[in-house]
Amino acid sequence: MATALLHNSPRSLCPPRRGLLLLIPLVSPTIATRTFAFRRSAATRDDDHASEDDLSAARQWLASFSSKSIPRDICEISFSRSGGPGGQNVNKVNSKATLRVPLDALLPLVPRVLHSPLQATHYIAPRTRSLVIQSEESRKRTENVESCYDKLHQLIKRTGMDAIPGETSQEQKDRVHKLQKAANESRIKTKKFLSSKKSSRRGSRDD
Repeated sequence: MATALLHNSPRSLCPPRRGLLLLIPLVSPTIATRTFAFRRSAATRDDDHASEDDLSAARQWLASFSSKSIPRDICEISFSRSGGPGGQNVNKVNSKATLRVPLDALLPLVPRVLHSPLQATHYIAPRTRSLVIQSEESRKRTENVESCYDKLHQLIKRTGMDAIPGETSQEQKDRVHKLQKAANESRIKTKKFLSSKKSSRRGSRDD
């Protein structure tokens, strides 16, 4: 670990004195960067190892997902004063709605492939491990509450569409199979050619 040497001088403009030297460890920023990269790559490997059965179940879940798929009793709603334009009720009535959804209650209800993306969204509150969604478009509480739930629904649906790969068609599977077969045949052909070339060189040396 690198260290910095600082002379124990009372004035910064005076020449350094002989005496006590302070050893201050300098932490390289690459250590934290490598740790973060390792954690991110580990999470990516977990998602990449999802089986085809898991992906198929996730596709079915996404196809049937609706605004009622997430029970509202796991959510918490609070109200605060709204800001910005909106008439005389602004800053006087607690009409701004804030929706909090704990991840511990939400993640068991969604496919595993969505866990990492949901924890990386900008709606996440790391200290409380919950999604925090706000709405103040309307001066009515009920409309802002419904807007929060609609944003939650759109967030989960959009995350699912991005994280869950589409099902491979039979035509695509056949194409991949043909490409793999052609690559294997080319590899075997090249290997035989190199082997025969090597054998001919040996025969010429024996002569």
